[in-house]
Amino acid sequence: MDRREFVRIGLAAGAAAGSSRVLAAPSAAAYKFGAGGILEAGVREQQQMMEAGKLTSHALTSQYLARIRNIDKAGPRLNAIIEINPEALKIALEMDRERMLKRLRGPLHGIPVLLKDNIATGDRMSTTAGSLALNGVRAARDAHVVAQLRAAGAVIIGKTNLSEWANMRSTHSVSGWSARGGLTLNPYSLDRNCSGSSSGSGAAIAANLATLAVGTETDGSIVSPASICGVVGIKPTLGLVSRSGIIPIAHSQDTAGPMARSVADAALMLAAMVGVDADDEATAESRGKAADYSAALEKGGLQGKRIGVARNFFGANPEVDMVIERALEDLAAQGAMLVNTEVPNASKYGETETEVLLYEFKADLEAYLKKYAPHAPVANMADVIAFNKKNHARELKYFGQEYLEQAHSKGDLETPAYRDALLNNRRYARAEGIDQVMQQHQLDALVAPTGGPAWLTDFINGDHYGGSFSSPAAVAGYPHITVPAGHVQGLPVGLSFVGAAYSEALLIRMAYCYEQATRHRRAPQFPASVSLSVR
Repeated sequence: MDRREFVRIGLAAGAAAGSSRVLAAPSAAAYKFGAGGILEAGVREQQQMMEAGKLTSHALTSQYLARIRNIDKAGPRLNAIIEINPEALKIALEMDRERMLKRLRGPLHGIPVLLKDNIATGDRMSTTAGSLALNGVRAARDAHVVAQLRAAGAVIIGKTNLSEWANMRSTHSVSGWSARGGLTLNPYSLDRNCSGSSSGSGAAIAANLATLAVGTETDGSIVSPASICGVVGIKPTLGLVSRSGIIPIAHSQDTAGPMARSVADAALMLAAMVGVDADDEATAESRGKAADYSAALEKGGLQGKRIGVARNFFGANPEVDMVIERALEDLAAQGAMLVNTEVPNASKYGETETEVLLYEFKADLEAYLKKYAPHAPVANMADVIAFNKKNHARELKYFGQEYLEQAHSKGDLETPAYRDALLNNRRYARAEGIDQVMQQHQLDALVAPTGGPAWLTDFINGDHYGGSFSSPAAVAGYPHITVPAGHVQGLPVGLSFVGAAYSEALLIRMAYCYEQATRHRRAPQFPASVSLSVR
């Protein structure tokens, strides 16, 4: 059966049944493509098969949905998916129909995508940030980034679990847990944490539950779970991707970004996500600054590049340092010139960063609820706090809501303490931080370990991170890419590339060259725990 016949029969069956259940998808074995099969394949490979008539979006989407049933809801029960889009197969059929009519929307046409459950969708899915306070609440309309992805032909197949309220609920939290979604397990060791808050997106892509996923980051919430789950994550420059329609923490740091199994896939997704949005004033600065990120996917991207090794972000874990030292050798072998340095003043904005986040969380959450969920049972931070107290047994059984209470106690965004803290952050993260070291040494990028390997999930003691390189780029609002760099006891470790504002294309070029020269990604095997014999 050729592609057109498959689509014709599927459309006819759908019309007859009055639903999207049209045709049983061929088994994964029917579409072998490399060691991991078609579900491990990237965007370009999947597109090539669809163009050749060997695959349809409906069949691909069906296979991912089947894998979610078998891996996420049964088997190892990763619990990465919080909700399935009931219209996913219907959308996939429409993308197949458009392909048959030669109306391709772009590189993501017909490609299955997962969204983190703090990203608004104006469809039959809820948008909750993992909180029971918003359970069943459908957003009034799509977030701008969702509209961009739909326009690019992406098939939104569901939403991923996350750390509740994007990990801004408690000082004693457990990443990857939400009252609505439960705990997401790490596919490389089921007793270990995925990090947060985009834990579900990281685990889902690592386990081949979709081709692509969207995460969001305030500080580390894309790059940390990407590193720990052995995938690629891109945190863009603040304002390159619209924040409108995303349940916020803080507008001075929040951004959505792609999570994928390869740099190429992440780059193609980023290209579809960017765009100026009249509802997000920060995107106005990005006008004309987005690049052709697919053009950055070329050989020789490290040749002659000056890369600063941020030595003050080493030392948290000697085995991680060994992995990254080997990565530095690989960078040099590809023609990079390495300069040992430090990111200055990185210790001068830890407290003020938290202060800014608390002030903005209170104001930004109320603004989101008013615009995207005016029908929700909660309208502000005080309502959320009261809901959690009323539903203590379900919401507060593992940890409290200290950050929500601290945020509620803050004043408005004209408060001098807030404005002073924000100025401090920008001074030491930007001008006297990343900008200073890059200008001083004429650097193209900074590199360091993204963070430590996955820690054991612990509901008694909470999270215990093993170091992180996320804060400088997060507080500055600058781009950050993490790429798999190897493993410690079988647990993935990422290498971070950080650059100046709007340097995504340059970072992608370097990250792609490193990835292609090393190819460290290994598909997970879902062990119950780490085997100490694995290196």
